[in-house]
Amino acid sequence: MTQTGHKSGLVQKRYKSATESRVRGLPCRQTGDHLMTVDAISEIFALFERFGGLGYGEHVSQLSHMLQSAHFAREAGEGDAMIAAALLHDVGQFINDAGEAAGRNGVDARHEVLGAAYLARAFPPEITEAVRLHVDAKRYLCIAEPGYEDSLSAASKLSLKLQGGPFTADEAAAFRAQPYAEEAIRLRRYDDLGKQPDLAVMPLGDYRRLLANLIR
Repeated sequence: MTQTGHKSGLVQKRYKSATESRVRGLPCRQTGDHLMTVDAISEIFALFERFGGLGYGEHVSQLSHMLQSAHFAREAGEGDAMIAAALLHDVGQFINDAGEAAGRNGVDARHEVLGAAYLARAFPPEITEAVRLHVDAKRYLCIAEPGYEDSLSAASKLSLKLQGGPFTADEAAAFRAQPYAEEAIRLRRYDDLGKQPDLAVMPLGDYRRLLANLIR
C-alpha cells in the first residue's frame, strides 16, 4: 500500500489506500468505476473562509454575494443544481488571485473558467457549465436586453470591459447554441440580484447536505 500526498489551497492531507487516486488534485478514493470525493466540500468551504470577506469592488462581501445568489435561486424555485451553481459561481475568484486581477492589474483572469474547472473535479455539468458560462451570459444579455448593461453594478461594468464587452450578434448566436446557455442566463440573473447590503440569508453551512448530494 502506497501513500500519496495531496495539497490543494489550504487543505493538505495524506491518504493511504491501494485504490486511492486524484481527480485534478481533489482527493478521492476509487471503487469500481466510481470516484468518491473526500472532503471536497470542506475544501471549498475553506476557500470561502479564507477569501469570502473580500469584496472585489462590490458593496457586499464575496461570501454574502454568493449566499445571496443562492438565496434568490431558492426563492425562484430552482432545483438543487442551479442553487449550487449560484452558491459556487464565483469560486474561481478565490483561485490564483483571480478576484484581485481586475482591480489591481486591469486584466480578466477568467474566474468563470477557473471556477468551472475546479468544480468539475466533483460536480456535474449542470453546475459547472452554468458557472463557466455565467460571464458569457452577461455579455449576451447586454446585446439581447435593452437597458441590461445600464443596470449592472459599477464593478460589473468594469469587469465587462475587461471580459470583452457586449457580444456581437454572431457571438450571441454562438452562445445561445450551447447546451447550458439557458441555465447560465438564469444563473446570471441571480448573480446580478445578489449584491444587496444586509440581506438576511441562510448561512453557508446549511448548504453542506445539498452540495454533498450533488457530488458525482
